[in-house]
Amino acid sequence: MLEKELAKDWTQSGISTGDTVLLHSDLRRIIRRFVRQGERITPGQILDSFLDAVGPSGTLLLPLFNFDFTKGVPFDMRSTPSQMGALTEAGRLHPQAVRTGHPIYSFAVIGQHAKRFERVNNFSGYGSDSPFAILRELGGKISVLDLPDKHSLTFVHHVEEMHEVPYRYHKTFAGDYTDSDGRTGRRTYGLFVRNVEKGVLSGGPIGELMWEKGVYKGCLPNEGTGLRVASANSAYDLIAEVITSGKAMGMLYSIAGEDSA
Repeated sequence: MLEKELAKDWTQSGISTGDTVLLHSDLRRIIRRFVRQGERITPGQILDSFLDAVGPSGTLLLPLFNFDFTKGVPFDMRSTPSQMGALTEAGRLHPQAVRTGHPIYSFAVIGQHAKRFERVNNFSGYGSDSPFAILRELGGKISVLDLPDKHSLTFVHHVEEMHEVPYRYHKTFAGDYTDSDGRTGRRTYGLFVRNVEKGVLSGGPIGELMWEKGVYKGCLPNEGTGLRVASANSAYDLIAEVITSGKAMGMLYSIAGEDSA
């Protein structure tokens, strides 16, 4: 089966039975791979391959990030789609999936620890009660499939919020919100956002440092399996060290128009 073939790839790259894994993904290269073999694979089958890799004692988290709430669009826990790709939508629609409650940074959670995330309704997207923090509590992993770090290391913002970095600030967004029981009301949620007025740009070579320090394991994007995996706690510790040592500028963020080298 195609799912078993892929599950072996994920195991080879660092996912083990019983793991709790946050997965960011781009499916295009996998789909092209099977097309070249004369086979068709669906996002649902790829999702099943990851569930097979973590096994019945494991848990899979998929980002369902949707930024429409910041623009005044109502959010509905039951139907607001993910903007993070086909695999995440397959996760949202999975019959066993639990969805967390933040209207911008919600997650689909499937597996052993899904109940731990049920009814999680964190105020701040990256805060101490967010799914990012729970992932750390569970000793989970972050995995990235064929995506560059700039488009996948959202976990960095969790570490930044935990350290109240000065180049970001707390901002609130209010809008119509429908919960999983169909009740609608006006709600307010927060995000720790970059300071756009000061020209703050997200991103930097933190991923390269994670490879250098052995935090990342597996394969680079578009090479081999395309999947890289990191311990969430190890990633947290390394990113925190960058922040507390005063090296965030140029490593985690830059200022527009300034040389951060």
